[in-house]
Amino acid sequence: MIRMTFPLLVTAALVTGCGQPTETTVRPPETAFSAETLLLALETAQPGDVITVPEGRFDFRRGLTLIADGVTIRGAGMDASVLRFAEQVAGAEGLLVTGSDFTIEDLAIEDTAGDALKINGGRNIVVRRVRTEWTNGPDTANGAYGIYPVQTENTLVEESVAIGASDAGIYVGQSRNVIVRNSRAEWNVAGIEIENTVGADVHGNVTTRNTGGILVFNMPDLPQAGHSTRVFDNDVLDNSTPNFGAPGSAVASVPAGSGIIVSANDRVEVFDNRIAGHRTGNVLISSYFSAGYSREREMQPTFDPYPETIFLYGNTFGRGGQAPDRAELDAVRTALYGETGRLPDVVWDGFRNPEKTGSEFAICVSDGHAEVLDLDADGDYAAPGVDGAAHDCEHEKLPPVRLVSL
Repeated sequence: MIRMTFPLLVTAALVTGCGQPTETTVRPPETAFSAETLLLALETAQPGDVITVPEGRFDFRRGLTLIADGVTIRGAGMDASVLRFAEQVAGAEGLLVTGSDFTIEDLAIEDTAGDALKINGGRNIVVRRVRTEWTNGPDTANGAYGIYPVQTENTLVEESVAIGASDAGIYVGQSRNVIVRNSRAEWNVAGIEIENTVGADVHGNVTTRNTGGILVFNMPDLPQAGHSTRVFDNDVLDNSTPNFGAPGSAVASVPAGSGIIVSANDRVEVFDNRIAGHRTGNVLISSYFSAGYSREREMQPTFDPYPETIFLYGNTFGRGGQAPDRAELDAVRTALYGETGRLPDVVWDGFRNPEKTGSEFAICVSDGHAEVLDLDADGDYAAPGVDGAAHDCEHEKLPPVRLVSL
């Protein structure tokens, strides 16, 4: 028996007598797609359902929720099937998903009151050719996150677009085994952010016209600390949009004109990227203390606020560091390089963990003529400078992320 969960288009996974699943599309005649039919399909979804959103623009006044495992939501294309929430009056997200074995592809989510697509928990998550956008452009009133998997495992985000988020366009937090690839993020505060995540590959993406291009962060007071992220083969270009993040948020401290930022994270590789056009700096490496937080702030005892075992190699750098969006950085630039000079391609705040001084914890750079500027922020910028020998080293390379069952 075919269970009809969606009046217009629901594909139910059936099992034949041979034990092989088949797909049968239910198409009742003279039934029009509407917001109400999609709400009903999500509320009654069962494992194996494929919910098809046809071409068109559909308005919603409250957020959507999916709690079933094994469901696919499929549109006709990220510019063809558009879910609009400009008049949303209820719900914290556009679409909230809490199931595993979930795929969403080929549609757009626009102008949500809060996060556009939030996937909370679950395994085997695929976000493919999804566009999230706030169509009014950069605005603090926009939702915080565009594509937002958190506490997930085995997650793929690919060929997607995120525009206008007041925190991060594509954000993966507190997750394990993640790939973000071949996507585009622009006009967000953070284009792509990997936070407190273990094992992430970020590659083949374009981040442009954000405040900061790609961020790899660790924050305290969360269930897990992140490490082992590879950022490679990305175009990180002209991220200089003024910061419009909400005051007090983690990204509110990101300087406009930041290419790649690594903050308080360990075992991070940045290689074979094209990075240029960042007035504050092409690559910034910082401790938690440079994100606007004092050493006196209480945090869990296990939290490590320092970046360690960082390896940069094979990157191509263009112009950057000529007009930092922080007075202290601009003062260092002027003092060391003159009024018309610019900061080196890699800028490190200089905070060191006194308990981890061995070469295995070093910031290593093998990028031709790229230099690392130690700002000496720990010493109130009293003695900034470049020590090439301290960073002329290599680390063992991280293995690629392998997604299981995807």
